[in-house]
Amino acid sequence: MTDARHQRSLSPVSQPASGEGRPDVVDLRASDADRDRTAAVLGSAMATGRLTRTEYAERLDAAYAATTLGDLVPLTRDLPGEEAGDVSVRAADRAEVAARFSKVIRSGRWLAGRHTRLTARFGALIVNLSEAVLPGREITLNIDAFCGKLIIIVPVDAQVIDEGGALFAKRAVYGSNSGESADGPVIRLVGDARFAKVAVFRGKYDPVRAHQFAT
Repeated sequence: MTDARHQRSLSPVSQPASGEGRPDVVDLRASDADRDRTAAVLGSAMATGRLTRTEYAERLDAAYAATTLGDLVPLTRDLPGEEAGDVSVRAADRAEVAARFSKVIRSGRWLAGRHTRLTARFGALIVNLSEAVLPGREITLNIDAFCGKLIIIVPVDAQVIDEGGALFAKRAVYGSNSGESADGPVIRLVGDARFAKVAVFRGKYDPVRAHQFAT
């Protein structure tokens, strides 16, 4: 049997028309939107403590490897229906954290987007991803730093790829990369830093080192 709750989460265009010879819902090919929707539900479940980090990582991998809707159904079958209403596909796909003429800290358990924009303009922005819910094995951080400071803390096993640019700016990744793991998340940095400082720290946030970097 198919999961009624999951069927209700499908958009009307995803629902098959009734008639003989048509495939069951579970046999239909899954779209990127379907995978993102499942990832959002899993992220919400982890944020509320219904899933452990290990369970979340395993189900997330299965979600993005899913070929059909039937592959996605078991991943959320044991989660309450209201979980689907806590987050949206857009929240799982895109997010933004900004500090303008101020100091902003985003830490603890929060839902990052697969594409997250980080803006630091005439301010200081600290973003801690070590306990954040990451909706996928790879997330992209789009940096917009101008006359400000941006500090990013990533999981110790994260692979950091910095593809961004700098103009009269400092960009650095701190912490040994010996902890990188093939199973760890990939954090890709794009965007520019102008007259700014951007630092990435692996593992625990060290305010002493951060202060040394900022000065």
